[in-house]
Amino acid sequence: MADGSRMDLMESIMSALDDIRETESLERLTSSYEFEKALLLDKKLRLLIKEQPDLKPLRKKLRRLMSEYEERVWSEPHKVSDQQISESEKAERTVEAERRFLKKRKEAIRKKLKEHGMNQQDLGFLLGHSESYVSELMNGISPFTMKDLVIIHRVFRMPLHTLIPTYLQTETHDQVNESIRKLNKPELRIEKDDTGRTEE
Repeated sequence: MADGSRMDLMESIMSALDDIRETESLERLTSSYEFEKALLLDKKLRLLIKEQPDLKPLRKKLRRLMSEYEERVWSEPHKVSDQQISESEKAERTVEAERRFLKKRKEAIRKKLKEHGMNQQDLGFLLGHSESYVSELMNGISPFTMKDLVIIHRVFRMPLHTLIPTYLQTETHDQVNESIRKLNKPELRIEKDDTGRTEE
């Protein structure tokens, strides 16, 4: 598969994992990052299902995809390579950085809502979303649109770096580093993020 086609495929899969309602179209997990992302979404869904029972089939499918991935990749320990272990550790750190970012963003938005005597239902009204969908957005189950984030930024005067993540997935990070090397531009670099990885 050409590099461009693989990147397009990865983007579509990651997009599906960023919006849990797109999981119906996902047929298999193909990387450590996708698996770690699925684990995180599964934990969030477990909590949200109490409020939104219609998410049960999606969680069931997600758990099946995770089980199939584990069987395919980790069931024979003697065949697991050092590279697989390394990729799994990187993916775990990336998803943990995402989880921390989403938690901080949720807390920051809630603080602003409280300052203005508002709740999530009011935020939904402001953004044109239902209260249940705003719950998905706040919990990182479904992604805010750029329009949503710009509205929140402008209305509540919140800094964009609080609302928009700037970490990079491992594939993108490696691709950028390789491009910098090929361009022979050592003055360009990717700064370390708070996970200690050279990611952004």
